[in-house]
Amino acid sequence: MFKNVIVGVDEHEGGRDALALAQHLVDKGGQLTLTHVHHGYAMSVPSPNPDYRVEEHDRALALLTTAREESGVEAELRPIGAPSVGRGLHEVAEALGADLLIVGSTRRGAIGRVLVGDQTRHALVGAPCAVATAPAGYSEHPALMREVGVGYDGSAQSRHAFDVARTLAAEHGAKLSALEAVFIPRHLFIRGRRRPDASIDDLLKQARERITALGDVEPHVVYGHPAEELALYGASLDLLVLGSRGYGPVARLGYGSTSQQLAHTARCPLLVLTRVPQSEESPDASGADHATATAGGTAGAPTA
Repeated sequence: MFKNVIVGVDEHEGGRDALALAQHLVDKGGQLTLTHVHHGYAMSVPSPNPDYRVEEHDRALALLTTAREESGVEAELRPIGAPSVGRGLHEVAEALGADLLIVGSTRRGAIGRVLVGDQTRHALVGAPCAVATAPAGYSEHPALMREVGVGYDGSAQSRHAFDVARTLAAEHGAKLSALEAVFIPRHLFIRGRRRPDASIDDLLKQARERITALGDVEPHVVYGHPAEELALYGASLDLLVLGSRGYGPVARLGYGSTSQQLAHTARCPLLVLTRVPQSEESPDASGADHATATAGGTAGAPTA
């Protein structure tokens, strides 16, 4: 499904994890490019020490060459100098017209979770294409694509995520499932505030009907905070797909969104898609939070 994939490679295990995930997501015959953003001056900016730029470029190229040889993949190499990792990855993705950028995670904290460091988080904010993150240690035990899951709430962004998840599941012969987390914000129960029109049981029933209506998918419906429930759901998946909403393609990854929270807790690879055109969004998907935009207060909140 992804024909032009960029993989961020670093000196740590995160690069290997990202590369292992890329081999699952890049189309057969697709273009794979490995990139390393080295610190210091960008190649387009004059440097008081030209030798430093050359040394950094050569070091980055050697790193990428080693990563390609160790993985045995066919890939182009694109070292780049930039003031930040985020800017460098964005420049490469834009220059090559990538449809997917894959990054790894740090090993700080619990082993086996996606723990995105500050530099990688900056790479996600405003990325020009879909972004996938690989959990720490993924390269050591790369999972077969047996089940693809999607966060769903009925919005245009989640419908787009479902379509992508269904395509990926079909390509890998994997099971397809979807989860909607029903959540009633606490402030709706405060005295004087308008209470939800439907009971929790009714909302759960409606959520299950929404997913079942999609056809050929195993529905999961729970009551709870969306980010927490999606993290628990992801523990049994080989890939979790989310739609995007916010200030640009995946901008809200950097603003406390569900995707941002999942980047710290998901135990499986996470794929966050770019926004579908606003004209395709349903009226209830235009608010800042689907949870408070609907009368029932439901939220699968799979959107970033």
